[in-house]
Amino acid sequence: MAAAVSALCALAAGCHKPAPPAFAMPPAPVSVAAAVAEDVPVYLDEIGQGAASESVTMTPQVSGRIMERHFEDGAELKQDQLLYTIDPRPFQAALDSANAQLAQSKAALELAKSQLEMYNVVSDARAVSKLDYDTKKNTVAVDEALVLAAQAALETAKLNLEYCYIRSPIDGRAGKRLVDAGNIVTGNQTGLLSIQRLDPMYADFTITERDLPIVQEEMARGTLKTLVRLPSDAEASNCPGELTFLDNAVQNGSGTVNLRATFSNSGHHFWPGQFVRVRLVLSVKKGAVLVPNEATQIGQQGPYVYVVRPDTTAELRQVTLGQRHGDRIVIESGVASGEQVVVTGQLAVNPGAKVRIDTGTPGGPGSTAGPAGAAEPGAKTGASKS
Repeated sequence: MAAAVSALCALAAGCHKPAPPAFAMPPAPVSVAAAVAEDVPVYLDEIGQGAASESVTMTPQVSGRIMERHFEDGAELKQDQLLYTIDPRPFQAALDSANAQLAQSKAALELAKSQLEMYNVVSDARAVSKLDYDTKKNTVAVDEALVLAAQAALETAKLNLEYCYIRSPIDGRAGKRLVDAGNIVTGNQTGLLSIQRLDPMYADFTITERDLPIVQEEMARGTLKTLVRLPSDAEASNCPGELTFLDNAVQNGSGTVNLRATFSNSGHHFWPGQFVRVRLVLSVKKGAVLVPNEATQIGQQGPYVYVVRPDTTAELRQVTLGQRHGDRIVIESGVASGEQVVVTGQLAVNPGAKVRIDTGTPGGPGSTAGPAGAAEPGAKTGASKS
């Protein structure tokens, strides 16, 4: 019996093996980028609408028949360029009549002056009565007034003749014509043509009343700048401009304030009525820390990033995000300039665990090789100039 028990114990001891070691997760492959410090603008992004810097609706100043049109629809017009000709013959006849009336008035005035001069020579009261003398003196005054009236009528006739030749008051682009040759137009009533000046252009937009105090403060300092682009344009193609108008009241209901930016449009890339994106640059933030947008994640505690320590372990950092600048974003707090942040591969990273810097990750901006504390010479950081 004792021998059997001994045999069973020996068999049990022979079957017992040491437990295998616990499975260790391999370091997660990640790409990293260095946080960089740069001076970046502080701005407001708004939606606005393009507007012509000058807009004129042409109407005739005299009535008559259109004799000729001197432009094409959509043409680029120069100031004083001839657009329409109204039949000038009635107005030329009126001018000739005014000239004749002026000549007649001047002749009558000369006669009255001669008669008054004759009365002045005859000073004897018995030869010329006071009533006759006063009558001649009054005749001279009346004839002088008639000459002035005739001169005014002549100037009016000249103006009316000039108004027969309708010219562009501004440099601009013609719209679609509203009247063809042969039509009768009425002075100050009939619309002929719309002309809009496209260079420079306006961008009209609004800001909230909450942003008004800082805009007023920076406007007083003269630091405000604007960047304007179409929604379909790349951000790098922003057109610089100046803030030239700030309204004097907050709009009821919307709580917004109207502003206007003026910018160059020599290539006519922008068009009146188009929606535009307006960036109002308020100031410049010195030494702001930027990281790629892909590095930031959102968790239950808010935004965070993974920072790779010199020992290649990942540390989860809660951060405060600032404004975006292209493919980068400002970190207000939580990351210092020069620290390495994980750009891709965050889902496989555990706080405190080792990571492996992957240099071959496709599309991994800012990936670096070697120790996490230093990037290879010439390696990209993934942070482009904003």
